Amino acid sequence: MILENLLAAINAVLELQTVFFMIVGVTAGLIAGAIPGFTITMAVVLTLPFTFGMPPVQGLSTMLAVFVGGLSGGLMSGMLTGIPGTPSSVATTFDGFPMARKGQPGLALGIGVWSSFFGGIISAVLLVTLAPQLARLGLEFGPWDYFALVMFALTITASLAGDDMVKGLIAGALGLLAATIGEDDINGVARFDFGIDALRQGFSFLPVLIGLFAFSQLLHDVEDPVRARNALMPGRTKAVKVEHLKAIGEVFKRWVNLVRSSLIGLFVGILPGAGGSISNILAYDQAKKASKTPEEFGTGVADGIVPSEAANNATAGGALIMMMALGIPGDIVTAIMLGALLIHDVIPSPTFISEEPVLAYGIFFAFFLAHFMMVGMQAFCLRIFVLVTRVPMYTLTAVILSYCAIGVFALNNVVFDIWTLFWFGVIGYTMRVLGFPLAPMILGVVLGHIAEVNLSRALAISDDVTLFLTRPWSLFFIIVGVFSAIFPWYQKFHGQRRWTLVFMPLLCIAVSGPMFLMQGWLRPAIGAALLVFGVVMMWRRARAGWPIETPSG
Repeated sequence: MILENLLAAINAVLELQTVFFMIVGVTAGLIAGAIPGFTITMAVVLTLPFTFGMPPVQGLSTMLAVFVGGLSGGLMSGMLTGIPGTPSSVATTFDGFPMARKGQPGLALGIGVWSSFFGGIISAVLLVTLAPQLARLGLEFGPWDYFALVMFALTITASLAGDDMVKGLIAGALGLLAATIGEDDINGVARFDFGIDALRQGFSFLPVLIGLFAFSQLLHDVEDPVRARNALMPGRTKAVKVEHLKAIGEVFKRWVNLVRSSLIGLFVGILPGAGGSISNILAYDQAKKASKTPEEFGTGVADGIVPSEAANNATAGGALIMMMALGIPGDIVTAIMLGALLIHDVIPSPTFISEEPVLAYGIFFAFFLAHFMMVGMQAFCLRIFVLVTRVPMYTLTAVILSYCAIGVFALNNVVFDIWTLFWFGVIGYTMRVLGFPLAPMILGVVLGHIAEVNLSRALAISDDVTLFLTRPWSLFFIIVGVFSAIFPWYQKFHGQRRWTLVFMPLLCIAVSGPMFLMQGWLRPAIGAALLVFGVVMMWRRARAGWPIETPSG
């Protein structure tokens, strides 16, 4: 029965008209993702009206193609211009842009494309096999758990701060401050508006992102008159060719990084409202923490490109799991797709796969097929986009800034968003000059709003703050967040200070506590294994006399 439904779904997706619309959708998504200021959401929204007259499988396959193309399209502008095309490709610029500027744009682009591909394929396989089971995790999350998750994510600021921790924390605090400006979503109270009506709406995330990254980068590129007359990568673009075979080899060498990042993206996608803007930075942070050479991150290394691109494509699979199994959209795009299903009188639920097997397996297969189309179409689109890097910087700056302004204005048709782009561009340029990292500020802007909303919801439901410590998932994220905040010092002094010898055993022991409080038998069993592992590790090191490395010479 399952095989018959799967074959029927494959036949429906492989119809000539459906394949054609998917190819067009992937191309449109790639273009939308590559243009700073034009979001994946906007592309899917524009696609929605065209799907009304299509059969459900064909319409959703087209929207999925736009979705997958958009997730991968952001790496083109991020690597070649230093401006992330989408929020889900922010972390890609950290190493992708430096690698491209070091003379390896083809390798950087290839690693990004194939990381996106493999991350999406891993997500698609898990989407088919684990959808009902993984979706149940989302039902366990309340506002207390989401707030704790965001607090855990904010500890990434410490890792993204670089060598100057104080400047990184200040940048993160500025991002949180920017997120508090405007009306409170829960109570409607205006904060920090200074009597200016435009500030009551707060700052939209996209103008802030483009201002901090795009405008500040453009100002930095043209501050020197001589450099402004040169191309973005002078003398190198003629020889640029996407190095697919070499890139695949580099990705396979980092298969642990790839799988870990894909699982992080899948998990974040399952959480409603999280999305690729969180997963790509979270995966990058975990890759940096797990690396033996974390100091190389940000200089243009493959280990920094793989996690971001693998995670943001895998996030789409997690979001689809929530939409199909529970009818809860994992992000804005799947919320639009949920609306498309409802228009076709299809209501997602835990019984969706059994009641609508052809449509469900059609979505699975379309998501899988879209990644193959993405690789083929991106190889073609990249050749065109690379030509942009031959244009003199002052010309390219004017064109990109114009597109950014148009895209920002078109998002909400609000002129104030253009001023937001301008002022945050000035702030970003000033921070670059003074040596402040921009990534922590972006993180604060992204997560500040989510944290505030969920904290307000939690306190509105109950004023008992102990719920943050008694709910298992909330306690889990708080514990992991504390250890994550200390991790940069652990990594710096590992093996040189005795306290670093108890760090990992204590983490295992501490995490086992909330695991015991979770439902079922599997997670408590994992908690018991972590507890035993932590205790044994502690006992062995104590028995060895807590040995530390002594500096040679």
